[in-house]
This record gives sequence, C-alpha cells and structure tokens, in this order.
Amino acid sequence: MSDTPAEDLKPSFRSDVTVELVKHSAADADVLFAARVSTVGEQSLEELQKDPERSKGLINYLMRDRHGSPFEHNSMTFFISAPIFVFREFMRHRVGWSYNEESGRYRELQPVFYVPDADRKLVQQGRPGKYVFVEGTEEQQALVERTMETSYVQAYEAYQEMLAAGVAREVARSVLPVGLFSSMYATCNARSLMHFLGLRTQHELAKVPSFPQREIEMVGEKMEQEWARLMPLTYAAFNANGRVAP
Repeated sequence: MSDTPAEDLKPSFRSDVTVELVKHSAADADVLFAARVSTVGEQSLEELQKDPERSKGLINYLMRDRHGSPFEHNSMTFFISAPIFVFREFMRHRVGWSYNEESGRYRELQPVFYVPDADRKLVQQGRPGKYVFVEGTEEQQALVERTMETSYVQAYEAYQEMLAAGVAREVARSVLPVGLFSSMYATCNARSLMHFLGLRTQHELAKVPSFPQREIEMVGEKMEQEWARLMPLTYAAFNANGRVAP
C-alpha cells in the first residue's frame, strides 16, 4: 500500500515521460571485441584503440552489410515512466529485451495520468497505413483535457472506494484506464534498441518510413539520446546506413 493516506491521494496529470539510464555496459569497443575475435582472436583495449579510423570503418561495414551479432555484446537498463498504453506497444518488442513493470496486484497504484499538451497533434487524416496527424483546434484541446481529467478522477475514486471496502488490489485495478502512468525497468542491447528506434521514431535519415504513436516516440527519443552518448561510432553508423537495424 502507499504511505500516503487514501484521502490525500489526488489525481495529477502529466504530458511528458521519464527515461533514465540506470546502468549500462555499452561501448563501441564491445562491438569491436566481438567482431575481431573471429578474424584476429582476442585483443586488448589498447590494440582496439590504435587505429580509430579502422574501428570506425569496421563498425560501419558491420552495420552496412547487416552483420548484427557483434552489436549484441552490451547492455543498457532504463527506468521508464509512461502511460500504460505505451508499455502495451513497448512489449511487442521481445527479442533482446527484458522487462519488469510495477504490479497493481502488490501495490496501490498512484493517481498519475496522461493528458497531452497543446503540442500533441490530435486529428488523424487519411486511411490506416497512409495517414498524417494535424493540429487540433483550441476547442478540441479543451475537450480532450476536460474529458480525460474527469474520467480519470472518476475512475480513481472508484478504485479507492473498492480498496476501502476491502476489495483486492488485483480486482479493484480493473477500473483504471490505460492513461494511468506505470513504471518499469527495460534492458536491451544496441541491436535490439536499433530495431526499436527504427520502428518507434521518425527520422529524416530513415530508409524505411515509420509512423509511431507520439507517446512511445517520446520514450524512444530519450533512449536514443542516452545510447548516442555511450556508443557514438555505432550510433553514427546506424544513421549513415538508413537507421535499419543490422
């Protein structure tokens, strides 16, 4: 149960997401170690760093010709806080990913809900697979905010009422909407992250266009920033080769 008394739990609303890199073992050298062992055997870090241009060229070659396994010998663990509907999309990515999400069976869920801000495009035009999103009107934005907030408050009050009556958390949570914020640890390697980014972000350098939902793209953009810092040569090769995972 939460340490906060039930009567003091008031719904709050967010339009952002949280992504924190909590631990990692990830560097461009990990790719080089893995790739060169097949041709020259084990090498020291000093040997790997003797010829930076050669290292850059090797990583680009591996990316270009889609020799993917050397990009798997690393690990990044992120703490992510986002609406539940983002996690439902996230967990379609299974190969090379591990997840642990907070449980509504074992803890009281906090009343934090997603409401898009004015920058979120609200109107879909076109048919599935060939559509675009455009700005909503002020009236539509006001409707979204009012309707979501009212619905969230009612849902959380119903949840609290059942908990107060002794109903099990795993039953009471059924009334809560997918706009509720959840949190999880997600662990991946560079290869699995590249596949995720290729599908869940839009980018001018992408050979294959993608049309992600904006909220999961927000998560992807923050993860990409962290990864780019850890593995700059690999990240540059990913972009130079059309953002297609090897």
